[in-house]
Amino acid sequence: MDLNLTEHGFLVNASDWNEAVAVKLAVLNQIALTPNHWEIILFMRDYYAQFNYLPNTRIFVKAISNKFGIEKGNSRYLQTLFPASPLKYACLLAGLPKPPTCL
Repeated sequence: MDLNLTEHGFLVNASDWNEAVAVKLAVLNQIALTPNHWEIILFMRDYYAQFNYLPNTRIFVKAISNKFGIEKGNSRYLQTLFPASPLKYACLLAGLPKPPTCL
């Protein structure tokens, strides 16, 4: 499966996303997906569909906390899933654009 990616590894066309694409992106980024990853990935897709924008990190963590509780809505937990950058990689694997606040 060939993916059309930006220079930062994000999908060029969000409409190309499906779960198989997410798995391929995870492999490319050396992330072994678990049900906990999928929970955040699908949450981000729903969030973007509802609000049509990507949150900054503080709002991202707060939104996760509101949806799943404080045990998952905290930076420490999210870092265990996406060590390099939780917001960036949650969006990348969800097939969403690169968040403007991410380097």
